[in-house]
Amino acid sequence: MNKNTFKKSVKAAVGGLALSLSSLTLAAETWDMPLAYSATNYHSVIAKEFAEQVSAAQDEVEIVTHPSGSLFKGGEIYGAVRRGLAPIGERLISALSNESAIYSLDAIPFLATDFDSSWDLYQASKPALEEVLDKHRLKLLYSIPWPPQGLFANREINEIADMQGLKFRAYNPSTSTIAELMGAIPTKVEAAEVAQAFATGVAESMLSSGSTGYDQKLWEHVDYWYDVKAWLPKNMVFVNKRAWQQLDQETQDVILAAAAEAEQKGWAKAQELADWYKGELAKNGMTVQEASDTLKNELKAIGEQMTNDWLEDAGEEGQAVIDAYQAM
Repeated sequence: MNKNTFKKSVKAAVGGLALSLSSLTLAAETWDMPLAYSATNYHSVIAKEFAEQVSAAQDEVEIVTHPSGSLFKGGEIYGAVRRGLAPIGERLISALSNESAIYSLDAIPFLATDFDSSWDLYQASKPALEEVLDKHRLKLLYSIPWPPQGLFANREINEIADMQGLKFRAYNPSTSTIAELMGAIPTKVEAAEVAQAFATGVAESMLSSGSTGYDQKLWEHVDYWYDVKAWLPKNMVFVNKRAWQQLDQETQDVILAAAAEAEQKGWAKAQELADWYKGELAKNGMTVQEASDTLKNELKAIGEQMTNDWLEDAGEEGQAVIDAYQAM
Protein backbone atom coordinates (compact mmCIF):
# COMPACT_ATOMS: atom_id res chain seq x y z
CA MET A 1 0.00 0.00 0.00
CA ASN A 2 1.52 3.36 -1.00
CA LYS A 3 1.58 6.42 1.24
CA ASN A 4 -1.37 8.17 -0.45
CA THR A 5 -3.55 5.07 -0.29
CA PHE A 6 -2.68 4.63 3.38
CA LYS A 7 -3.62 8.25 4.14
CA LYS A 8 -6.94 7.84 2.36
CA SER A 9 -7.68 4.67 4.34
CA VAL A 10 -6.90 6.41 7.63
CA LYS A 11 -9.10 9.37 6.72
CA ALA A 12 -11.97 7.05 5.78
CA ALA A 13 -11.64 5.12 9.03
CA VAL A 14 -11.52 8.31 11.10
CA GLY A 15 -14.49 9.71 9.22
CA GLY A 16 -16.43 6.51 9.75
CA LEU A 17 -15.58 6.50 13.45
CA ALA A 18 -16.66 10.13 13.79
CA LEU A 19 -19.95 9.35 12.05
CA SER A 20 -20.46 6.33 14.32
CA LEU A 21 -19.77 8.38 17.45
CA SER A 22 -22.10 11.09 16.19
CA SER A 23 -24.85 8.53 15.69
CA LEU A 24 -24.33 7.21 19.22
CA THR A 25 -24.54 10.75 20.58
CA LEU A 26 -27.81 11.41 18.75
CA ALA A 27 -29.41 8.06 19.64
CA ALA A 28 -32.43 8.50 21.90
CA GLU A 29 -32.31 7.06 25.40
CA THR A 30 -34.93 4.33 25.90
CA TRP A 31 -37.44 4.90 28.68
CA ASP A 32 -39.24 1.67 29.58
CA MET A 33 -42.76 2.41 30.86
CA PRO A 34 -44.37 -0.38 32.93
CA LEU A 35 -48.18 -0.64 32.87
CA ALA A 36 -50.36 -2.90 35.01
CA TYR A 37 -53.25 -3.39 32.60
CA SER A 38 -53.67 -5.31 29.35
CA ALA A 39 -52.50 -3.85 26.05
CA THR A 40 -56.10 -3.53 24.84
CA ASN A 41 -57.33 -1.61 27.90
CA TYR A 42 -57.90 2.05 27.04
CA HIS A 43 -55.46 3.21 29.73
CA SER A 44 -52.71 1.17 28.07
CA VAL A 45 -53.77 2.22 24.58
CA ILE A 46 -53.59 5.91 25.48
CA ALA A 47 -50.26 5.37 27.27
CA LYS A 48 -48.88 3.78 24.10
CA GLU A 49 -50.14 6.67 21.97
CA PHE A 50 -48.57 9.11 24.45
CA ALA A 51 -45.26 7.23 24.29
CA GLU A 52 -45.27 7.17 20.49
CA GLN A 53 -46.13 10.87 20.27
CA VAL A 54 -43.28 11.80 22.61
CA SER A 55 -40.82 9.51 20.82
CA ALA A 56 -41.67 10.97 17.40
CA ALA A 57 -41.50 14.62 18.48
CA GLN A 58 -37.93 14.76 19.82
CA ASP A 59 -34.63 12.85 19.75
CA GLU A 60 -33.64 12.70 23.43
CA VAL A 61 -35.85 9.86 24.70
CA GLU A 62 -37.87 7.01 23.24
CA ILE A 63 -40.65 5.72 25.50
CA VAL A 64 -41.57 2.03 25.19
CA THR A 65 -44.65 0.72 27.04
CA HIS A 66 -44.82 -2.70 28.74
CA PRO A 67 -48.48 -3.62 29.50
CA SER A 68 -50.00 -6.42 31.60
CA GLY A 69 -47.42 -6.14 34.37
CA SER A 70 -44.84 -7.68 32.02
CA LEU A 71 -41.96 -5.47 33.20
CA PHE A 72 -43.05 -4.80 36.79
CA LYS A 73 -46.26 -6.05 38.40
CA GLY A 74 -48.84 -3.43 39.32
CA GLY A 75 -47.83 -3.35 42.97
CA GLU A 76 -44.16 -2.88 42.04
CA ILE A 77 -44.44 -0.01 39.55
CA TYR A 78 -44.55 2.94 41.96
CA GLY A 79 -41.49 1.76 43.89
CA ALA A 80 -39.62 0.91 40.69
CA VAL A 81 -40.03 4.44 39.34
CA ARG A 82 -39.15 6.00 42.71
CA ARG A 83 -35.92 4.01 42.82
CA GLY A 84 -35.07 4.74 39.20
CA LEU A 85 -35.45 1.13 38.05
CA ALA A 86 -37.87 2.53 35.46
CA PRO A 87 -37.95 6.23 34.55
CA ILE A 88 -41.71 6.41 34.00
CA GLY A 89 -44.77 4.35 34.90
CA GLU A 90 -48.49 4.21 35.61
CA ARG A 91 -50.30 3.22 38.80
CA LEU A 92 -53.81 3.25 40.23
CA ILE A 93 -53.73 6.18 42.66
CA SER A 94 -55.81 4.62 45.42
CA ALA A 95 -53.60 1.51 45.43
CA LEU A 96 -50.99 3.77 47.07
CA SER A 97 -53.18 4.72 50.04
CA ASN A 98 -50.59 3.48 52.54
CA GLU A 99 -48.14 6.03 51.13
CA SER A 100 -50.33 9.09 51.78
CA ALA A 101 -53.88 10.04 52.74
CA ILE A 102 -54.06 12.12 49.55
CA TYR A 103 -53.87 8.92 47.51
CA SER A 104 -56.75 7.31 49.41
CA LEU A 105 -59.02 10.26 48.59
CA ASP A 106 -59.45 8.67 45.18
CA ALA A 107 -61.41 5.72 46.60
CA ILE A 108 -63.80 7.32 49.08
CA PRO A 109 -67.21 6.00 48.01
CA PHE A 110 -69.97 8.44 47.04
CA LEU A 111 -67.81 11.54 47.38
CA ALA A 112 -67.64 12.04 43.59
CA THR A 113 -69.87 9.71 41.58
CA ASP A 114 -69.90 11.07 38.01
CA PHE A 115 -67.36 12.44 35.56
CA ASP A 116 -68.01 16.12 36.25
CA SER A 117 -67.71 15.82 40.03
CA SER A 118 -64.71 13.50 39.68
CA TRP A 119 -62.94 16.08 37.49
CA ASP A 120 -63.67 18.76 40.10
CA LEU A 121 -62.28 16.55 42.85
CA TYR A 122 -59.16 15.93 40.75
CA GLN A 123 -58.61 19.64 40.23
CA ALA A 124 -59.19 20.40 43.92
CA SER A 125 -56.74 17.71 45.01
CA LYS A 126 -54.13 18.09 42.25
CA PRO A 127 -51.84 20.57 44.08
CA ALA A 128 -51.71 18.27 47.12
CA LEU A 129 -51.20 15.24 44.86
CA GLU A 130 -48.30 16.91 43.08
CA GLU A 131 -46.78 17.91 46.41
CA VAL A 132 -46.81 14.34 47.70
CA LEU A 133 -45.31 13.04 44.46
CA ASP A 134 -42.60 15.68 44.63
CA LYS A 135 -41.67 14.52 48.14
CA HIS A 136 -41.37 11.01 46.74
CA ARG A 137 -39.03 12.27 43.98
CA LEU A 138 -41.68 11.92 41.29
CA LYS A 139 -43.51 14.25 38.92
CA LEU A 140 -47.13 13.89 37.80
CA LEU A 141 -47.67 13.85 34.04
CA TYR A 142 -51.35 12.97 33.66
CA SER A 143 -54.26 11.14 35.26
CA ILE A 144 -57.19 9.29 33.67
CA PRO A 145 -60.32 7.90 35.39
CA TRP A 146 -62.01 4.55 35.22
CA PRO A 147 -65.77 4.49 34.64
CA PRO A 148 -67.94 4.61 37.79
CA GLN A 149 -67.50 1.60 40.03
CA GLY A 150 -70.20 -1.05 40.21
CA LEU A 151 -70.67 -4.07 42.42
CA PHE A 152 -69.81 -7.49 40.96
CA ALA A 153 -71.17 -10.48 42.87
CA ASN A 154 -71.79 -14.17 42.29
CA ARG A 155 -75.13 -13.90 44.07
CA GLU A 156 -78.06 -11.47 44.11
CA ILE A 157 -77.40 -8.49 46.39
CA ASN A 158 -80.39 -6.48 47.60
CA GLU A 159 -78.93 -5.15 50.85
CA ILE A 160 -75.63 -5.05 52.67
CA ALA A 161 -76.57 -8.12 54.69
CA ASP A 162 -76.38 -10.15 51.45
CA MET A 163 -72.63 -9.43 51.32
CA GLN A 164 -72.02 -11.22 54.61
CA GLY A 165 -69.14 -13.67 54.29
CA LEU A 166 -68.47 -13.07 50.59
CA LYS A 167 -64.81 -13.02 49.59
CA PHE A 168 -64.31 -9.47 48.32
CA ARG A 169 -61.49 -8.49 45.95
CA ALA A 170 -59.59 -5.61 47.55
CA TYR A 171 -56.80 -3.67 45.85
CA ASN A 172 -56.16 -0.87 48.36
CA PRO A 173 -56.86 -0.08 52.04
CA SER A 174 -60.12 1.70 51.15
CA THR A 175 -61.64 -1.31 49.41
CA SER A 176 -60.53 -3.48 52.33
CA THR A 177 -62.36 -1.11 54.68
CA ILE A 178 -65.48 -1.17 52.51
CA ALA A 179 -65.44 -4.97 52.54
CA GLU A 180 -65.19 -5.07 56.33
CA LEU A 181 -67.99 -2.52 56.76
CA MET A 182 -70.21 -4.67 54.51
CA GLY A 183 -69.39 -7.85 56.41
CA ALA A 184 -67.44 -9.27 53.45
CA ILE A 185 -63.95 -10.78 53.62
CA PRO A 186 -61.29 -8.63 51.90
CA THR A 187 -58.82 -10.49 49.67
CA LYS A 188 -56.02 -8.61 47.93
CA VAL A 189 -56.00 -9.28 44.18
CA GLU A 190 -54.13 -7.27 41.54
CA ALA A 191 -55.86 -6.32 38.28
CA ALA A 192 -54.04 -8.89 36.14
CA GLU A 193 -55.16 -11.70 38.49
CA VAL A 194 -58.89 -10.85 38.76
CA ALA A 195 -60.23 -13.48 36.33
CA GLN A 196 -58.20 -16.25 37.94
CA ALA A 197 -59.29 -15.15 41.42
CA PHE A 198 -62.98 -15.39 40.49
CA ALA A 199 -62.47 -18.62 38.55
CA THR A 200 -60.87 -20.32 41.55
CA GLY A 201 -63.19 -18.88 44.22
CA VAL A 202 -60.49 -16.68 45.78
CA ALA A 203 -62.84 -13.75 45.08
CA GLU A 204 -66.64 -13.74 44.88
CA SER A 205 -67.41 -10.04 44.72
CA MET A 206 -65.76 -6.66 44.17
CA LEU A 207 -66.38 -3.01 43.44
CA SER A 208 -64.93 -2.23 40.02
CA SER A 209 -65.83 -0.70 36.68
CA GLY A 210 -67.43 -2.41 33.73
CA SER A 211 -64.03 -2.05 32.07
CA THR A 212 -62.44 -4.57 34.43
CA GLY A 213 -65.34 -6.96 33.95
CA TYR A 214 -65.03 -6.71 30.18
CA ASP A 215 -61.24 -7.05 30.07
CA GLN A 216 -61.33 -10.09 32.36
CA LYS A 217 -64.48 -11.69 30.82
CA LEU A 218 -66.02 -11.92 34.27
CA TRP A 219 -69.33 -13.10 32.84
CA GLU A 220 -67.68 -16.52 32.81
CA HIS A 221 -67.56 -16.50 36.62
CA VAL A 222 -69.92 -13.79 37.95
CA ASP A 223 -73.67 -13.39 37.41
CA TYR A 224 -74.45 -9.89 38.72
CA TRP A 225 -73.20 -6.32 38.26
CA TYR A 226 -74.97 -3.50 40.11
CA ASP A 227 -74.45 0.02 38.77
CA VAL A 228 -73.96 1.68 42.16
CA LYS A 229 -71.61 4.43 40.83
CA ALA A 230 -69.53 4.27 44.00
CA TRP A 231 -66.64 6.41 42.76
CA LEU A 232 -64.35 6.96 39.77
CA PRO A 233 -60.81 5.87 40.64
CA LYS A 234 -57.96 7.19 38.53
CA ASN A 235 -54.66 5.96 37.21
CA MET A 236 -51.77 8.40 37.10
CA VAL A 237 -48.64 8.48 34.96
CA PHE A 238 -45.56 9.83 36.68
CA VAL A 239 -41.85 10.20 35.99
CA ASN A 240 -38.76 9.82 38.16
CA LYS A 241 -37.67 13.34 39.07
CA ARG A 242 -33.97 12.74 38.48
CA ALA A 243 -34.67 11.37 35.02
CA TRP A 244 -36.95 14.34 34.37
CA GLN A 245 -34.37 16.89 35.41
CA GLN A 246 -31.80 15.40 33.06
CA LEU A 247 -33.99 16.28 30.06
CA ASP A 248 -33.59 19.58 28.27
CA GLN A 249 -36.43 22.12 28.43
CA GLU A 250 -37.57 21.44 24.88
CA THR A 251 -38.00 17.72 25.58
CA GLN A 252 -39.81 18.43 28.84
CA ASP A 253 -42.22 20.72 26.97
CA VAL A 254 -42.88 17.99 24.39
CA ILE A 255 -43.67 15.47 27.13
CA LEU A 256 -45.95 17.88 29.02
CA ALA A 257 -47.87 18.74 25.85
CA ALA A 258 -48.34 15.04 25.02
CA ALA A 259 -49.39 14.36 28.64
CA ALA A 260 -52.03 17.09 28.54
CA GLU A 261 -53.41 15.62 25.32
CA ALA A 262 -53.41 12.08 26.78
CA GLU A 263 -55.30 13.27 29.84
CA GLN A 264 -57.95 14.99 27.73
CA LYS A 265 -58.36 11.92 25.51
CA GLY A 266 -58.47 9.62 28.51
CA TRP A 267 -61.29 11.43 30.28
CA ALA A 268 -63.32 11.54 27.07
CA LYS A 269 -62.67 7.84 26.37
CA ALA A 270 -63.67 6.76 29.88
CA GLN A 271 -66.96 8.60 29.54
CA GLU A 272 -67.58 7.18 26.07
CA LEU A 273 -66.93 3.61 27.21
CA ALA A 274 -68.87 3.65 30.48
CA ASP A 275 -72.24 2.65 28.98
CA TRP A 276 -70.60 0.48 26.31
CA TYR A 277 -68.95 -1.71 28.93
CA LYS A 278 -72.27 -2.16 30.72
CA GLY A 279 -73.86 -3.22 27.44
CA GLU A 280 -71.11 -5.76 26.80
CA LEU A 281 -71.54 -7.30 30.27
CA ALA A 282 -75.28 -7.69 29.65
CA LYS A 283 -74.75 -9.01 26.11
CA ASN A 284 -72.51 -11.75 27.49
CA GLY A 285 -75.10 -12.95 30.00
CA MET A 286 -74.56 -10.94 33.18
CA THR A 287 -77.51 -9.43 35.01
CA VAL A 288 -76.78 -5.67 34.87
CA GLN A 289 -79.08 -3.48 36.94
CA GLU A 290 -79.40 -0.55 39.30
CA ALA A 291 -78.95 -1.24 42.99
CA SER A 292 -82.00 -1.30 45.23
CA ASP A 293 -82.79 1.85 47.22
CA THR A 294 -81.90 -0.04 50.39
CA LEU A 295 -78.48 -1.00 49.08
CA LYS A 296 -77.83 2.53 47.77
CA ASN A 297 -78.68 4.10 51.12
CA GLU A 298 -76.55 1.61 53.04
CA LEU A 299 -73.59 2.19 50.74
CA LYS A 300 -74.04 5.97 50.99
CA ALA A 301 -73.87 5.70 54.78
CA ILE A 302 -70.59 3.79 54.44
CA GLY A 303 -69.32 6.57 52.19
CA GLU A 304 -70.16 9.26 54.73
CA GLN A 305 -68.40 7.30 57.47
CA MET A 306 -65.30 6.83 55.32
CA THR A 307 -65.23 10.53 54.36
CA ASN A 308 -65.24 11.50 58.03
CA ASP A 309 -62.54 8.95 58.79
CA TRP A 310 -60.44 10.25 55.91
CA LEU A 311 -60.74 13.84 57.12
CA GLU A 312 -59.50 12.80 60.56
CA ASP A 313 -56.52 11.10 58.95
CA ALA A 314 -55.74 13.83 56.39
CA GLY A 315 -56.09 16.74 58.81
CA GLU A 316 -56.06 20.37 57.67
CA GLU A 317 -54.64 19.52 54.26
CA GLY A 318 -57.48 17.10 53.62
CA GLN A 319 -60.10 19.57 54.83
CA ALA A 320 -58.66 22.20 52.47
CA VAL A 321 -59.07 19.79 49.55
CA ILE A 322 -62.68 18.97 50.46
CA ASP A 323 -63.47 22.67 50.95
CA ALA A 324 -62.01 23.50 47.54
CA TYR A 325 -63.98 20.65 45.97
CA GLN A 326 -67.27 21.65 47.55
CA ALA A 327 -66.75 25.28 46.46
CA MET A 328 -66.61 24.24 42.77
